[in-house]
Amino acid sequence: MFEGPAWLVSQFYALTHNYAVAIALVAFTVMVLVTPLTLKSTKGMLEMQRLQPEMKKLQAEYKNDRQKLNEEMMKLYQEHKVNPLASCLPLLLQMPIFFIMYRVLHGLSRAAFFADEAACKASEFCTTNSIPIGKAVFNPDHISKTSELYRSLVPKGGKNEMLSFGLDLAKSPAHFISSSFGKGMIYAALVVVLGVLYFVQQKMVASRAAVSPTMSAGQAKLMQYLPVVFAVFQIFFLTGLVIYYITQALFRIGQNVYITKRFYGGEESLGHQAHAAGERAREEAKKSGGAAAVTGGGMFAQAKRDAQAKREAL
Repeated sequence: MFEGPAWLVSQFYALTHNYAVAIALVAFTVMVLVTPLTLKSTKGMLEMQRLQPEMKKLQAEYKNDRQKLNEEMMKLYQEHKVNPLASCLPLLLQMPIFFIMYRVLHGLSRAAFFADEAACKASEFCTTNSIPIGKAVFNPDHISKTSELYRSLVPKGGKNEMLSFGLDLAKSPAHFISSSFGKGMIYAALVVVLGVLYFVQQKMVASRAAVSPTMSAGQAKLMQYLPVVFAVFQIFFLTGLVIYYITQALFRIGQNVYITKRFYGGEESLGHQAHAAGERAREEAKKSGGAAAVTGGGMFAQAKRDAQAKREAL
């Protein structure tokens, strides 16, 4: 699981001989690979919103017959070739990708420490690389010992810094803030940059997406600021991971520009049709009074109901 991404880091390092650039190129590659899924997810989400008026009618018509409602909803999805869970996939992928990159970067900066001569002599790693006694040095995991990346991290005498542009990517911003306020502010600035990029990214999404009938205004606000909170927590993770997420955030901003042009460019665009349908659904919900109870709970609750409907209809 971790060898593949680590191999990719080592390949980009062999091309650039720069740790930060190699990590950024991995982030760029991941985003390029995930982009088709993101575009499909965005389209699916808008198509689902465009179906809201018809979904509301079905919910009102079959409010006392759950099984029939599920059957009719599945027919509606199949007729319009819509997957109700497609919009959740990019969100579900974020945590595994974060975990993998976390483990890869921690693996690259894995430390070895030999307290005395006996411990060193018992280790081929210590004797081969002339590791000093009592000094913690890198003993990278997940990469080939013949790769340029491995050799750069394990020179004769060992090494315990992963320097790039004057920054040690193997330690967290919190580590430097606690040890040296002046130097720590440089690392803290990276976290601030990440937070700003996330905020800009979410503002771009909010500017084009009206609050749908399945998401309250409060939930939309929470989704806007949640990534910024995530950025703040990066102060406790390796600086290399912050570089990774800064690259991804920059890519997503460009991606959002493209999505806006593709799906919201003109009155007849899918985005505008979806917004108009969402407005009609909200008006119908206000008139009926009871529709809110049927569709309440936010977008995650809606996804759960759609998944249940899909299972029950099979």
